[in-house]
Amino acid sequence: MSVIYLLISISIIVAVAFLYAFICAVRSGQYDDDYTPSVRMLFEDELIKETNKNQIHITEEKQL
Repeated sequence: MSVIYLLISISIIVAVAFLYAFICAVRSGQYDDDYTPSVRMLFEDELIKETNKNQIHITEEKQL
């Protein structure tokens, strides 16, 4: 029975260590996304063109 208590206490210590390591990694910015903003600028023109087309259709409907 004492082995179970030992294993539970060791597993709790390991879990707390992993939680501490995860919190330190998040705070240091390790999980920040540096790739998406650089790719987003490549597709920005297409999104603007689509919204401009939609706005043109809306203004044409309002004039009719």
